[in-house]
Amino acid sequence: MINNLKYLITITLFISIISCKSDKKLTYAYFGGKIIHPKSNHVILYSMDQVIDTFYLDNDDKFIGKVTLPVEGLFYFSHGYENQHVYLEPGDSVLLRLNTWNFDESLVFVGKGAERNNILIDCFLEDEKESFSFHEFNKLDSKEFQRKIASSLKSNIELYNEYAESHPQETDGFKKVLKVALTYPLYARMEKYPILNAKYAKSEQLPKINNSFYDYRKFAKIDNDSLIYYPPYSQYVRNYLYNETYSLGHPPMKKNYSPKFTSDLMTIIDKKISFENTKNAFLKQTVISHFYNKSSCELNEETFEKYFKLSTNEEDKILVRKLLNDTKAVVASNQLQDFNINDYSNATLSIFDVIKQKNALLFFWSPEYVSESYIFSRMNFLSINYTNIIFIPVKIDGKKSERVESLDIKSQYYLPDDSKANDFLTCKMPRCILVDKKGKVMNGFASISSSNLSDYLEILNKVN
Repeated sequence: MINNLKYLITITLFISIISCKSDKKLTYAYFGGKIIHPKSNHVILYSMDQVIDTFYLDNDDKFIGKVTLPVEGLFYFSHGYENQHVYLEPGDSVLLRLNTWNFDESLVFVGKGAERNNILIDCFLEDEKESFSFHEFNKLDSKEFQRKIASSLKSNIELYNEYAESHPQETDGFKKVLKVALTYPLYARMEKYPILNAKYAKSEQLPKINNSFYDYRKFAKIDNDSLIYYPPYSQYVRNYLYNETYSLGHPPMKKNYSPKFTSDLMTIIDKKISFENTKNAFLKQTVISHFYNKSSCELNEETFEKYFKLSTNEEDKILVRKLLNDTKAVVASNQLQDFNINDYSNATLSIFDVIKQKNALLFFWSPEYVSESYIFSRMNFLSINYTNIIFIPVKIDGKKSERVESLDIKSQYYLPDDSKANDFLTCKMPRCILVDKKGKVMNGFASISSSNLSDYLEILNKVN
């Protein structure tokens, strides 16, 4: 099922692999490679959510670094706005080669420790390919869907056994990660099946499912803190938590998660997840993503209060409080207060001089949360479909001089440090404000990525 691993026969790299002639146990690994069409001048290596090191590209777009590594483990690296995982063990010399125009598909590893990383990326690509066919399978009844899963699971377990038998030197740690990569995406689809089946059937009720459907839960763990940033694992846990919440009697979500659903979900997270860091991460993701999905400045403060009660991460809670205060600072039906923005000729302008008595969507963005490629595609799509609205992207964080290259420079702006808009952008998270041609706020906190945004744009587009 999984494609044969692709090996790079010739690759120009700038590292000599150092072989250790001593019996002394190594406590480091080398990590490097070459980036084709780089999007930035560096590669960042993470363990969980902590930066391990930053490697800068040389004139040939290559990098290399020595990573202190007392124990083996799963890491991930980022370049530009994309990332991927790498498994490192002490003594490894893992080198990668990738083309940013086709990030995941072009990624290959060579060197000591490369084979295990090539099979992980192969698992990732095969799962992405299979996800399309499984969308259609969600229309099947539960027994037939279960048979489809069982067939894929059988093939993947066979692959795992073949790899483990032919690589007896592999550690238990890596074999555990490989088994997760091969099985947990299928378990995640099982957890998502009820809600997707109801969606395709246009049903107000979730399908009735036999208890044996979830037999895999007996050995599929949801409390492994070290894998929380690994998508095959985290997606399964997320789907499981949502499925458990739906099982309390909530109807399938159509547009927004109800405050009761969000509250129940946070209760499930608190009950089911024992590791503090994992619990805090899911609580934060839940309260923020549900607010953004709603795409409205209307707040249900009880939901946020429950989050503050359950989370023990003070840094996260400060961020969420800033988000709350920012939301309250710009209210629908009020007049937008004036503030300054700068264009890329460094001219300072009143926001009303930019809007020019037109219906407008102001999109405040930070490169920490949204990629330039997404901004370009989204702005183009919205501009084509809502011709009676002007779309104004305003960069609020990061290097203000770096704009979205693909967009017209005349339509882009950045926020100066002394702008009054900073008062309602303290959390630095993306935010849309919809304003009619009279300067009245129609929506004070919309999300550029939410499907619910279109409802507001349809109304604003008709304002003459």
